[in-house]
Order: sequence, then structure tokens, then C-alpha cells
Amino acid sequence: MALGQINPTVGDFSGNSRRIISYAQQAQAAGAQLILFPELAVCGYPPRDLVEKPAFVARSQQVTQDIARTVPGISIICGFVSPASVETGKSVMNSAALLRNGNIEFIQSKMLLPTYDVFDEMRYFAPAPSQQLISLNGRQVALTICEDAWNDKHFWHRRLYNIDPVDELLHAGANFVLNISASPFHIGKRELRNKMLETIAHDNKVPVAMVNQVGGNDSLVFDGSSVVIAPDGRIVAQAKSFEEDIVYFDSETLKGDMHEQIQGEEAGAYAALVLGTRDYVHKCGFERVIIGLSGGIDSALAAAIAVDALGPEAVMGIAMPSQYSSEHSVKDARELACKLRIRFEVVPIAEIFNSYRETLAPVFAGLPEDVTEENLQARIRGAILMALSNKFNRLVLTTGNKSELGVGYCTLYGDMVGGLAVISDVPKTLVYRLSHYVNSIKPVIPESTLTKPPSAELRPGQRDSDTLPPYDVLDNILEDYVEDYRTAEQIAAERGYDVKLVRDVIRMIERSEYKRQQAAPGIKVTPKAFGLGRRFPIAQKTEV
Repeated sequence: MALGQINPTVGDFSGNSRRIISYAQQAQAAGAQLILFPELAVCGYPPRDLVEKPAFVARSQQVTQDIARTVPGISIICGFVSPASVETGKSVMNSAALLRNGNIEFIQSKMLLPTYDVFDEMRYFAPAPSQQLISLNGRQVALTICEDAWNDKHFWHRRLYNIDPVDELLHAGANFVLNISASPFHIGKRELRNKMLETIAHDNKVPVAMVNQVGGNDSLVFDGSSVVIAPDGRIVAQAKSFEEDIVYFDSETLKGDMHEQIQGEEAGAYAALVLGTRDYVHKCGFERVIIGLSGGIDSALAAAIAVDALGPEAVMGIAMPSQYSSEHSVKDARELACKLRIRFEVVPIAEIFNSYRETLAPVFAGLPEDVTEENLQARIRGAILMALSNKFNRLVLTTGNKSELGVGYCTLYGDMVGGLAVISDVPKTLVYRLSHYVNSIKPVIPESTLTKPPSAELRPGQRDSDTLPPYDVLDNILEDYVEDYRTAEQIAAERGYDVKLVRDVIRMIERSEYKRQQAAPGIKVTPKAFGLGRRFPIAQKTEV
């Protein structure tokens, strides 16, 4: 058997089918009798509202049939969108097809449709009304799709569904479990997924093979990391993380390829950010990017990610100093650009800013300077970046981190402008850890960038600590409130923080929802990211 860990693009039926056919032919040439491809591999995951287009569903069926005809000499299991055969009001199903002897021989649709965090499958798909075993090479096989394997009563203390498709198929006589997945990455997810699959294999004394999608689609990154697990819970075959791969294993001896996977929290998060950036830029039709370099750590990390994703020739860095910018800021930005080997330009904004102030002076007469003038500087920089984006056909990458986005320490139409918010799901403390990780491989981020106090440099002597609590404190509060939904009193008691401080941070979080919903999409690397997986009203009053 083989696991075809591919990187599909949503809606790219021609490109996705070429990948599937190429991998299937490669597996056939290597002597494999069966190859598995990920959930919805034919159309890419998640297709979202595209499945409501009849032409999209028809194309999915046609392409799946074409794949079967093109590679008749090997059995193929791949995910595709199929018409719903039940009267539920939903017109399609999330299905797995067994392609054998040139035909679609068997279809099993997904039973458990997740509707939490980034998932919204109940919106689109009808659940399978039943499931059947399939016979493959003398084995009775349970064919499941992603979430179908995520409801094991032995693993979860609190289950989301009242049925367990894997358990039902095992009771029906299954002696091998196959799972095709599009399981998105977040820190800790790979370890959780493997432990869950190991529990299924060990407790039921059956082998489990899971193939997972790899690549970035919008905010989601899929890490691949496909595995085969023996009945005793040992991993006996595994694919690489964060890149396409093909893995072979023997279903009788349970011996297979063991490809090296990326290990460690920082390494995994960084690889996800690089892959997510590369795929977002390329799948959106861009080749090159532009990024504002302030000399600070956030833009330095974002630039390093962009270079590793796209190559130095595709990245352009712009320093935009004002009269408040320190001398070391431009120096650090230039040094970073030199070490990254990217094009670097300096576009001063002091004269533009003074022109704005002179123009507005009659209207602002008698009023002191405040955050208005600070935001003007950010918006001037945003306008410059967008002008350069238009002129040079480069996608703007924004550089704000999750801590800033969480409390609204960012400027609409200023530092928030752009097509992709590279590190918007990276808390500030993780920004530092990732930056040190980058430098451990190749020292490109200047030492002074790592050590100087964070500052937006929008007024003389400004520091982030003037407005925000220390970032280690802020990030703890954000994690507790955003990811775990703890109250201010709980956070204060458990962390030993002043309850007023916690309430102030929560108010900033809630007050900034309107900003977050206008932000560029970001790459999800934590369990709960702002954006797709966190849906809160803008107009609300939360009592803290």
C-alpha cells in the first residue's frame, strides 16, 4: 500500500487530478496495489460554498471517474464531493471513492460532520446514513474520513457525537482501518492526532493507516505527517511533515517507510508559517511580496518567513522612517535586509506627515496631539506600501502579531493593510522564540532587534509597555480568555494577577473585534486563532 500525501489547491481539478494520477502511477511502478489520497483530494479542502455550485459537484464526479480510467492498474482511494442520496436539504456529501479496474467501484461518505472551530461541514454536507466494509487484498477494511475517527470513547472524556463509525465497523468485522484526512495543523495537533490513532490501533488490535492533506489553503495549514500504526500502537510508517510525500508499507508485515518529520514546537510552527505563506501567495496568483521593515522583531520574523517561503529575490523590504524613528531602526532594518539578501528601499515619511498636520491644522485648532497623529503615520506607511504593491505587483504582507491584534494595538488602514497577516496568530512571546529559532539556523535577525524594548516609534520615547502589560502577562491572559474562555476572576486567581488588569485587557479584546474582522487573513498555528475559527459579534456589550 501507499500513502499519497499531496498538496491540492481548492477548485483546481486539473492540477489536483494530475497530482493524483502522477502519484498513483509512481506507486504502481513501485509495486503497490493500493494508494490512499486525502479527504476531498480531488477538489481540495475546504471547498466551502463552492460545493453549492452544481457545476463544481459535476466536475468533481467527472474528474474522479477520469482518474479511475487513467490509472486502472492500481486501486485508488481518494476524497471527492458526491451528490447526496438522502433527503436532508443538503445536496452533496463528503465522500471517499474506491477506484478499481477503471471504475468508481465503491463510495463511502463521511458520517461525522464537524461544526466547531474552523469547521462548518454541517452547513454543506449531508451525513452518510450508513457505512459498509470493503474487501481489499483479503482484509475487511473500515474506510473512514477524518472526523469519523475522532470520537473514540476510550480516548475522549467528552465525545461530540453519539455514534462512533470506527467502533461500528470494527464490530461488523473490520480488521484494518483506513482514514483519509484533511486535518489542519496547530501547535500540539500532530501529537494529539497520533495518540488518538494509536489508541484506536492498540485497544482494538488492528492496524490503522491515515493519509493527511499537506499545504496551505487560506488561513489553514495542513501538516501531512501521514502515519501507519501497528496493532500494538507502534508507528511503522510515516510521511514527512509540511511537504508532499509518498510512503509505502506492507499491509501484512506492517513494515514501511519512516521519513523524518519536523520535531519541536518552534520548528513545527515555523514550518507551518513558511508553508502557509508560500501557498497563500502562489495559490492567489502572486509571485512576489513587499513588507514594511521597521527594525523591530515582528517585521524581522515576517521577512525571514517570507524569504524561506518564496526566496530572497521575491521579497522587497521598505523602511519608512519618521522624525520619531530611532537611528538604530533603519540600521537594523538595513542589516536584516542585507543578511536576508532582499531588495531594500528607504521611503521617509516625515515630510508627508508634516503636510498632513499642516492640512489638518485649521480643523484641529486648539486640540492637543494624541493617537490621531500616531495613526496618521501608520496610515501614511500603509498607503505607501499599497502604492508600491500596485506599481510592482507585489502582495503586501502585514507584520502584526497575535498579542497586538488581540488588544487592538494596531491601526486600521495603517499597519493592518495587506493581503496576508503572516504572524497574526503568533503571540509576542512566541515571536521571540521563533526569532531565536531562526537565528539558531542562520543568524539573520540583528541582535539589537532581539534585545531592544518593543516600540511602535510613533511619538518620542514611546514603548509598548506604556500602553500594554508585559507581553508574557498579556499572552497568558489572551490564552486563558481567548482559547479557554476563563473569566477575569479565574484568570486573576490562577495566575496571581490583579483582577483590574485582567479586566482591562479583556475590555481591550472585546473592543477590538471590529478591527479583527477587517484584518487580512492570517495563518493559523495556535489552537484558537482570531478569524475563521472564532466568530463573535462586533456590536456587543460583554460584562467583565
